[in-house]
Amino acid sequence: MTDLAETLKEALRMTTTERPGHVDLSEYGIDASGPVYRNPTTALLYTHALERRDGKLAEGGPLAVDTGKFTGRSPRDKFLVEEESSRDRIWWGEVNRPLSEDQFSGLREKVASTLGLADVLYVVDAWAGADPAHRIGVRVITAHPYHALFAKTMFIDLAPGEAEDFVPQALVLHAPDLEADPAEDGTRTGTFVVLHPGRTELLVGGTFYAGEIKKSIFTVMNDRLPLEGVFPMHCSANVGDDGTVAVFFGLSGTGKTTLSADPERKLIGDDEHGWGDSGVFNIEGGCYAKVIRLSPVAEPEIYKTTHTFGTILENVAIDEQGILDLDDDSKTENTRAAYKLEQIANALPSKMAGHPSAVIFLTADAFGILPPIAKLSNAQALYLFLSGFTAKLAGTEIGVTEPQPTFSTCFGQPFLPQHPTVYARMLESKLARHGATVWLLNTGWTGGAFGEGERMPIQATRTMLSAALSGALQHADFRTDEVFGLAVPTSVPGVDPRLLDPRSTWRDPDQYDRKARELARMFADNFAKRFADVDEAIRAAGPRV
Repeated sequence: MTDLAETLKEALRMTTTERPGHVDLSEYGIDASGPVYRNPTTALLYTHALERRDGKLAEGGPLAVDTGKFTGRSPRDKFLVEEESSRDRIWWGEVNRPLSEDQFSGLREKVASTLGLADVLYVVDAWAGADPAHRIGVRVITAHPYHALFAKTMFIDLAPGEAEDFVPQALVLHAPDLEADPAEDGTRTGTFVVLHPGRTELLVGGTFYAGEIKKSIFTVMNDRLPLEGVFPMHCSANVGDDGTVAVFFGLSGTGKTTLSADPERKLIGDDEHGWGDSGVFNIEGGCYAKVIRLSPVAEPEIYKTTHTFGTILENVAIDEQGILDLDDDSKTENTRAAYKLEQIANALPSKMAGHPSAVIFLTADAFGILPPIAKLSNAQALYLFLSGFTAKLAGTEIGVTEPQPTFSTCFGQPFLPQHPTVYARMLESKLARHGATVWLLNTGWTGGAFGEGERMPIQATRTMLSAALSGALQHADFRTDEVFGLAVPTSVPGVDPRLLDPRSTWRDPDQYDRKARELARMFADNFAKRFADVDEAIRAAGPRV
């Protein structure tokens, strides 16, 4: 019998012999009417999900689920409670909409009541933060086995013996089948993701998209870590055998997961990290990769996880025999795989490494204007960090059906509780202290804008990245881009020289010039609107309009 068959046989046995853990939820206002499973096994959660028809078993062992009408995050439905302990440090406005204490209390009672009426509850205890000096205990309470498995996958497991004395410092109450009443609860719609910063409690409801769970805790860490002198980063990270660390900033779909999963380097993590006095550490214990049109040749490590027991596949097409079709985007472009970091063969077990020698800004330029690689001065790095230019890719957020140019400050605007300049100052301090080289890497379009040009060849991107990380480009010949002022290498071994000059890839160079000026104006207008009061040296590092 195969290992998978043995695992499922054991799972079936456990449904009749395993007993729920003794967890008193009354302190959270939850009067559980059914059994409560604390830290259930993957096998048990698989079994419960399959019994409830919440998912299907796919060939190779992953659990394939459908997240309903929500196939991406709902950033416009995120709220922070306006309360005394945090009011003055929160960046209020479009990103962080206020909710009153009374509205939070009323909505929390609804969530607790909904959870109390569930047939079964699951409690997942885990860590956020691999560095023991800067981690928090996370407790997720949900009635849905698939979401419990997601939390178990994405956060860091407790070590043997830690469960007994575990004290959660962040609580997620998850009720996706509960919809808010906007008139009564102060929300925009029936969907809500609410953080109470003082109590470090989160309410998630009205959406089955599991990514809201992990990003809600990332929001907590983006608020907490700066208070401890740690720079929180929306980035992936890896380390070479020589100890050189690279971090990759970027929004969803720009290549953080793909480029950091380099077989020649150890993977620290693919999405969320902190940079403290000892170096870089992963906030998570799992990866959450986009898998639409995933290639077994270009991305073999990630592809393998999509056919492995323990992986959760969201909105991936699956036929009646359990065969997957990773190319099928009929449900969404934002198909996802959630898997433990350890499923990547070259993952770094400690999830911690030293200080970065290279900082990579990933952008998917839908205009096809920016060079595929450029070396940045520190002033340019801060300008581009605050700008956070990329294209939102289809499906990542509700309503995004094709790439849209966007400026997401700090490459993570939806997850920033504090003002962007707080994080920019921390980056500035880290660069000055540790001397990391900053590179811009465009994984977007070449030969024209989206719809006319083509996506940058992944092999060319990997070759340019390898040259940057190895130091091969430190003393290369560079030209200065006339509009954006970026230092662009004139040649990279193994890369078509035409790719390094975006203008030469366009059929009509004059059209390129017009679009370049248009994009430069977008940069300038965005920066003038948001960051007119930053240092002149940073403002002067922007494109020449």
